Amino acid sequence: MRITRLWSGADADAGRHAEVRLQWTDSALLARFSCNQAQPLVVNPQPQLNKKTLGLWDRDVCEVFLAPNLSDQQHYFEFEAAPTGEWVDVEISFSNGQMQRNFDFASGMKTASLFSDDRLTIAIEIPWTKSIPMPREGESWGVNLFRCVGLGKERYLAWQPTFSPEPNYHVPEAFGRLVFS
Repeated sequence: MRITRLWSGADADAGRHAEVRLQWTDSALLARFSCNQAQPLVVNPQPQLNKKTLGLWDRDVCEVFLAPNLSDQQHYFEFEAAPTGEWVDVEISFSNGQMQRNFDFASGMKTASLFSDDRLTIAIEIPWTKSIPMPREGESWGVNLFRCVGLGKERYLAWQPTFSPEPNYHVPEAFGRLVFS
């Protein structure tokens, strides 16, 4: 899948584009983001790698949003990885239009990154757990893929744009479909 548009649906600058490949195994969902990186990285100068980094979304990150139950896309999971190796995983649910975030959620996710010349590669491993069980062949989940890169509103790229008035990735109605085959 290619991430070439802003959250608004407008075309993004090619220097910010990314390609994402997803693969599933018996133990995890794997995501590899291969990103154009035409501007300096916006990262934490003192990354913390031993625990999740809240506020990571304010810097350069690649994100996977997963809704394993299509009949309840108001309940989903957010996974972010930064070029520094920092990460965050959050369980999200909406009730009466209000978003609740469970920052205590612990997926066991792993990340890796590589920066070379004008290319950034970020990998995310999301293990199957009770909360995110291994899918069956042919099963469909809700998914969206995002990239935050650089500064300003043009930093918010989406595989499936959310078309919100302001940058907002938390629009599960905009999620695309991930079919496990």
